Amino acid sequence: MRVAITGSSGLIGTELHRRLDAAGHSVLPVVRGDPQSPASTWSPATGWFRPGALQGVDAVVHLAGESIGSGRWSDSRRRALVSSRTETTRLLVSQLASLEKPPAFVSASAIGYYGDRADEPLDETAHRGAGFLANLTEAWEKEASRAAEHGAPTALLRFGIVLSRQGGALPRMLRPFRLGAGGRLGNGRQWMSWITLDDAVSATMHVLERRFAGVFNVASPSPVTNREFTRTLGRVLHRPALFPAPAFALRLLLGPSADELLLSSQRVVPARLQESGFEFEHPHLEPALRAVLEKARS
Repeated sequence: MRVAITGSSGLIGTELHRRLDAAGHSVLPVVRGDPQSPASTWSPATGWFRPGALQGVDAVVHLAGESIGSGRWSDSRRRALVSSRTETTRLLVSQLASLEKPPAFVSASAIGYYGDRADEPLDETAHRGAGFLANLTEAWEKEASRAAEHGAPTALLRFGIVLSRQGGALPRMLRPFRLGAGGRLGNGRQWMSWITLDDAVSATMHVLERRFAGVFNVASPSPVTNREFTRTLGRVLHRPALFPAPAFALRLLLGPSADELLLSSQRVVPARLQESGFEFEHPHLEPALRAVLEKARS
């Protein structure tokens, strides 16, 4: 299978590229850059896409998009987050529509779609929540879903918190624990839906190779509260988890983004992955954290 990947240099994209190569697939990185450069495939900022670049591909995995990060969301930052998802997806789908035989299309999304939902279990049938991330994700998925209108089998992967030492949220979580100052965020009762990088990539390949369509929650079947997560991380690191970060302090530091980035609760259930026969290598948090941290040391 010949697979094109946008965002191929990112956390998930890098590992997906490696795993697809190892499985015998041919990988085409869709490289962002200057149209004058022969190494560039597309320039979303200018709406340029190299003619014929996607001819002959069997599938496209779309992972491009600016990192949500952990800082304040200024108005300009919010606009950049939206455009890096909606405009890039619109451009990519327009290229798929021009192909005689549309390839399978797998597009990243996020569990931010569900908003802050307290203790409610959230499978793929749950309605959209409220807030900036929910609105952003809905707009992102709307653009990706247009690929199906052109005959492409289209899957939307709502990723949870991806655990890896190479990037994402975990390295930021480790710093205070290494200093002996780790602890829960706010009251710690908010649910965290996580998945290891290995399982996130395996789930992506599972959907891709079977040409599945529709929405998939890509998160462990064992979400935990923030209190449980921090206690478990402290135990794995042999560090205390005794220094909570009060909600008011987080809001002073990050502004309104603190509520959606750190304090919102999403108890996600990967119902469709499980129904499809996908088996998680790391379904439980403590062995998952030990595996991730051990892999980083090896």
